[in-house]
Amino acid sequence: MAMVVQKYGGTSVGNIDRIRNVARRVARCHDEGSQVVVVLSAMSGETNRLVALANEMCELPSEREYDVLVATGEQVTVALLAMCLQSMGYKAKSYLGWQFPIQTDTAHSRARIMDIPDDKVRKDLEEGTIVVVAGFQGVDHGGNVTTLGRGGSDTSAVAVAAALKADVCEIYTDVDGVYTTDPRIVPNATKIEKISYEEMLEMASLGAKVLQIRSVEFAKKYGVVVHVRSSFDDITGTLVMKEDDEMETVLVSGVTYNRDEAKISVKGVPDQPGAAAKLFTPLSEANITVDMIIQNASDGGVTDMTFTVPHADFKKAMELVQKTADAIGAREVAGDETIAKVSIVGLGMRSHSGVASKMFQALSQEGINIQMIATSEIKVSCVVDAKYTELAVRVLHDAFGLAGDKVSAE
Repeated sequence: MAMVVQKYGGTSVGNIDRIRNVARRVARCHDEGSQVVVVLSAMSGETNRLVALANEMCELPSEREYDVLVATGEQVTVALLAMCLQSMGYKAKSYLGWQFPIQTDTAHSRARIMDIPDDKVRKDLEEGTIVVVAGFQGVDHGGNVTTLGRGGSDTSAVAVAAALKADVCEIYTDVDGVYTTDPRIVPNATKIEKISYEEMLEMASLGAKVLQIRSVEFAKKYGVVVHVRSSFDDITGTLVMKEDDEMETVLVSGVTYNRDEAKISVKGVPDQPGAAAKLFTPLSEANITVDMIIQNASDGGVTDMTFTVPHADFKKAMELVQKTADAIGAREVAGDETIAKVSIVGLGMRSHSGVASKMFQALSQEGINIQMIATSEIKVSCVVDAKYTELAVRVLHDAFGLAGDKVSAE
C-alpha cells in the first residue's frame, strides 16, 4: 500500500467550496488504495489578517503569543477538511502541530523542525484513517506553540513525508508545476517535467516562488520525491527528485529573477586583515542575509566592497554599515534600491563552457549593463538595473531556447 502526503496551500483551501474540492481529491487518492496524510495551510489571506491584528494590538508583540495567534489559521482549515471527509463517509482525524507532534527548536516565528515522532499517526493510517495535519506549526520542548516562517507548510509536508517514509509528497498549489521562467513575463515558458533538488534549490533561492527553500533542503536530505501540481486539475506537474543522466543533458533548465534585493557599496575600505569581518559581523548579528559580494583589487592600501541584502533589510543594513565604515575609516557608503538579480540555472553547466559568455552577450545585445556577477557549479547570476528585469528574463529565456525544446548539452 502506497503512502502519499498531500499538501494544499492557502489558495487551494481559500473557501468552503475549495475545501470540498480538496476533500474529493483526497478521497479519490484514498479510494485508490493509498494511505493519505494531508497537510494544510491557512485560508488565503488569513495569516496576513492575523499578523495585522497582532500589529494593531501592540507595536512589538511577544514572539510566543504571536505564534499562538498566527497558528490558528491552520487550525480552521484542518478541522473543516476533517469534517468534510467525515460527512462523505471517511474516517478522518485532524492534528495540530503540537498534537502530531512536530517537534521544533525554540526560535519563534522561524522555528526549525528537530524531530517528528510518528507512532500515533501510523496507527491511525493502519486503521484506514485519513490524517489531516496543520502545516506551518510545531511545538518546542517546553510545550510552546511555534511556527516555521512564511511558506512553512511546504516544509511541514516534506518533513512529515520524510518521517513517514512516504512514497511521494504532492505539493498542490495554484500553478501546475515548475516552469522555465515566470509565465507572466514569458507566456511561452514551458513546464519542466522533472528537476533535480540542486536545481530547485538554486531556483528557489534566486526568486522562484513555487517551493519554499527549506522544504527542498528537507527533500534532498531525506530523498523525498516531491510532485508539484495544481489543485484545480489532474494534469501531471513537475517532479523534484535526485538528478539522473537525462537532466545533465540540459544546459539551462530555467531563468529566475528577484526584485527584492538592494545593493550596498563601501568605498575606501582599509585593505587589512579583519576589515571584512568587522563590516559583515554586525549584519550577521542582526540576522540580515548578505547575498552577492564583490571586492575590488587593492589600490593604495584600500579596496571597495559591494554586496546585496534583502530589500526589506536595506535601511537597517545601511545604518549598521555606515557605523562600521566610520569605525574602520572607510571613505564612503552608497546604496541602490533599484536593482534586480536575474539568473540562469542548469546541471549541464557543470561540464560545459561558454554558458556565462552566452548569457553576457545576450544581455549586452539589448544594452543591459551587468553590475555584479556570481556563479556556482549550476548557476550564473547577474545584478542589473531593475527597469530591465523583464527584458532580461525574456532575452535569456530566448537565448537558451527554453520556449521549445531546451538547449541540450550534447
